[in-house]
Amino acid sequence: MTRSRIDISVVVPVYNEQGNLPALFARLYPVLDGLRRSYEIIFTNDGSADGTREILAGQHALRPDVTRVIEFNANYGQHMAVMAGFERVRGEVVVTLDADLQNPPEEIPNLLAKIEEGYDCVGGMRQDRQDSLFRRRVSQAVNLVRASLTSIRMTDQGCMLRAYSRNVVDGIVRSGATNTFIPALAYSLARKPTEIPVAHEERHAGTSNYSLYKLIRLNFDLITYFTTAPLQLFTIFAMACSACSFLLVVVLGTRRLVIGPEEGGIFTLFGILFFLISVCMVGIGLIGEYMGRTYQVVRGNTRYHISHILESQNHE
Repeated sequence: MTRSRIDISVVVPVYNEQGNLPALFARLYPVLDGLRRSYEIIFTNDGSADGTREILAGQHALRPDVTRVIEFNANYGQHMAVMAGFERVRGEVVVTLDADLQNPPEEIPNLLAKIEEGYDCVGGMRQDRQDSLFRRRVSQAVNLVRASLTSIRMTDQGCMLRAYSRNVVDGIVRSGATNTFIPALAYSLARKPTEIPVAHEERHAGTSNYSLYKLIRLNFDLITYFTTAPLQLFTIFAMACSACSFLLVVVLGTRRLVIGPEEGGIFTLFGILFFLISVCMVGIGLIGEYMGRTYQVVRGNTRYHISHILESQNHE
């Protein structure tokens, strides 16, 4: 990188957040100004369809010295928005923050304090979460699956309020990941990670941009990126099903020889057959997911397209 280094970079992915941005500006800039350290804020507009673009442009005009805006031409997802910011940060410490104000900006000094203690990856653990009961239970289930199948040990993987050393961020950028979960990738690259409790607030305006499908998709990416355990578990399960099926054939053949034809036995066979077919379909989907990841890497398509960047000359 040819850009001069500063102390802190804050990366904020934004998607249809026009109702939250004014309140975010009013809280985030005073917190960073109060640190008495050089900083920049990089907003990545992830193809918003509301007035987000105009609001970010207006904020850049007000604070061009510390504000940079990356404009995507379409929606590529939260983690690609963060990745675009990571590829352009100048800070020795990089903080990620959601734009919906559920993660209070006032917690940033606490993250930075842990970085100064020698930790290179500091994650937030949301206290008294203001999400729905259903979303909290889904999060707990996903955490349990992730902990069982991977070596990633995080208490709250869904919290985007995090701080990283520059070395960790550079490692994430060099990885060239196309579909991944940045907090987990950072954890795997960190030498000394930790977590601290942080406050959690209700969403100030609008609705969550994460549907149930997106949450499932995101966590499926997490598991398949970091481990091949699902393939191994499926292979073991398939072997067990094959052994049980063979034993069943032996039992049914013996009964036919000893007892004779059995009325209704065909329906039992159909039930077993349908079960084994469904197992095969799950396996084919799982193998296809891993092959699709390989195809994306080999194909080497651009992960996102930037329409333009707003930044002052001293950022170049």
